[in-house]
Amino acid sequence: MEKQRLGIVGGLGPLAGADIFFKLVKSTPAASDREHLDIIFEQHPFDDGHAAADETFSPNARKFYIYDTIRELEKRDVGAIVLTCFISHTFLDEIQSEIKPPIISIMDALTAYCRRDYPTVRKLGILTSTYARRKRLFESAFGADADLIYPNDQVQRDCLMEAVYGPRGIKAGHLRGRSIDLIQRTCRDVIDQGAEIILPGFTEIPIVIDQLRQAFNVPIIDCNQVYADHAIAFHGLAAARPYKIGVVGGVGPAATVDFMNKVVAHTPADRDQDHIKMIVDHNPQIPDRTANLIGDGADPTIPLYSACKTLEAEGADMIAIPCNTAHAYVERIQRYLALPIVNMLFETVAHIRRAHPDCRTVGLLATAGTVASRVYHEMLDAAGLRTVAPDQAQQDLVMRAIYGERGVKAGYIDGQCREDLLEALRNTVDKGAEVAILGCTELPLILPQSDAFEISGKTIALIDPTDILARKAVELSGQRSQ
Repeated sequence: MEKQRLGIVGGLGPLAGADIFFKLVKSTPAASDREHLDIIFEQHPFDDGHAAADETFSPNARKFYIYDTIRELEKRDVGAIVLTCFISHTFLDEIQSEIKPPIISIMDALTAYCRRDYPTVRKLGILTSTYARRKRLFESAFGADADLIYPNDQVQRDCLMEAVYGPRGIKAGHLRGRSIDLIQRTCRDVIDQGAEIILPGFTEIPIVIDQLRQAFNVPIIDCNQVYADHAIAFHGLAAARPYKIGVVGGVGPAATVDFMNKVVAHTPADRDQDHIKMIVDHNPQIPDRTANLIGDGADPTIPLYSACKTLEAEGADMIAIPCNTAHAYVERIQRYLALPIVNMLFETVAHIRRAHPDCRTVGLLATAGTVASRVYHEMLDAAGLRTVAPDQAQQDLVMRAIYGERGVKAGYIDGQCREDLLEALRNTVDKGAEVAILGCTELPLILPQSDAFEISGKTIALIDPTDILARKAVELSGQRSQ
């Protein structure tokens, strides 16, 4: 299996991070330099607030630092992340849900190691921070498989925490003398309570582990070495994370909100957390698509592409563009993207064939740019359907309903814009339309989707591509739309 590129988040503390990095390199089975792991080590100074991870410790600064560092590592295509402190693993799930590469769990490494190498041992002496104890990090990992023994409160405070965080502690670079004496007292305390092995919950303790092992017959586990060995053997896939819909927004603004509302409406959910994540690049400054397709307006290709790349970089799983006219540019953009753009026009035609199998003629109410680009015509032709667009006079009414002073883009959804749209719809029905596509994403704000709309003495279906796109996005997320 191909080797992973590992990203190490250093600086959590620096000495422990360096020790894990060294043990990763030392333990890699390699006969030459080129056979070693591809490792990227990132370490930056950051303000962790209260230095000691005691009962008053707040990990917020650490969370931000880790998240920002991992996002930088993501840009360099790391396959997995190594977090070099136990505190970080108390909030691992919070970080993991927001990133792609899996974070290799130090607790998974330790539980697997203990079950393999010490299957009959139940009494584990745990030397970890007061904060990690309060967060029950080891309880959540070992469960009922072990009896966890911690130092008594005074030893925890005056010996263990002082040995690591004190002015002459390990984090300050003091690797002999008083810091070792204090940790030895801590080891003696848990051994006296019956610990059969000692499991450090500080990545600093392995730095001085040889001095500790000389003093006790009870095994003291090198948690950094266990973690390094686990990371070397790790070949996990990208961790499961919430599905993200990427939305190219602002084309137009009201249609973007309408699309998002429809995604929410079609998602089966009993609480906020059941809904689907959406990332929206809302850029109303993207040049008008119709002005470019039928005139000399600025080309929107690059701004549309830029929005897609932004969504791609933000971890979206698919891209939705709630603008019919913008789909005239999809084919030229898609080939340069790693993510799929869900083609709203294709899904709309597929819906018509599925929901209205007897339909032969489809009316198209859309911008002049969409009509001129013939993107709907070509898809409907391929599906064996005839397309009828309004005559020029009625097409002008459609454009007024969209772009006019009292049109939908100006915030109106009733009155003149509705009358204009109904007149254009009558024109297509008179030409034989049995189904009409509301082919501008603002038009369903004027005439909602309907399977039985009465006009010109006939009953036709009004098709809302935005609604169809929203349902497809929900379907792709693994949810079943309502």
